[in-house]
Amino acid sequence: MFELERERLINNLLRENYIKSNEVKKAFQKVPREKFLPDYLKKMAYCDTPQQIGYGQTISAPHMVAIMCEALDICKGQKILEIGAGSGYHAAIVSCLVGEKGQVYSIERIEDLGKLAQKNLREAGFTNTIVEIGDGSEGLEKYQPYDRIYVTCAAPAVPPPLISQLKDGGKLLVPVGKLYCDLKLIEKKGEKIVTKNLGGCVFVPLVGKHGF
Repeated sequence: MFELERERLINNLLRENYIKSNEVKKAFQKVPREKFLPDYLKKMAYCDTPQQIGYGQTISAPHMVAIMCEALDICKGQKILEIGAGSGYHAAIVSCLVGEKGQVYSIERIEDLGKLAQKNLREAGFTNTIVEIGDGSEGLEKYQPYDRIYVTCAAPAVPPPLISQLKDGGKLLVPVGKLYCDLKLIEKKGEKIVTKNLGGCVFVPLVGKHGF
């Protein structure tokens, strides 16, 4: 049942040009979104909408996950930092994109949610992911620098620690604004920071030192 619904969703995302690359398509095919939702919401797993996962948090709509993954141009073997683990779905997609030689680190401020994300990822077979508990607005210094960093919640401004923890040549993706946000793609080129606005989006707020 879920396999057919998953394929239908992927075909819709391809048709609407949210999924552009074969790598992202394959990642969406590998990740069972239903395993990252509460039992009572599993039937909604392949609706292209955000879903509540408890603690006032949501799992992003699949099209937004696709937009973010395509924008970051993730490659095999990269080291990625995710701010806001949620239930683990987005990290699972990125886990597929970096492959066995890559690593995904995720930081989640809500301890119970972080533990749930790690449990979901392990049970779904994604072993190159580590979820830590802490203030994501300050990044995760001990594993820096990162090839890519992405934020799954809206910040009032780009958190400075995330730029400092990014490799030269790396990319950072962060929604900036309150409720209605601009999705900002930031590239670090030596001392130069290049910012591109990818359009409007809606996210729950980033909470922490550099958040709301």
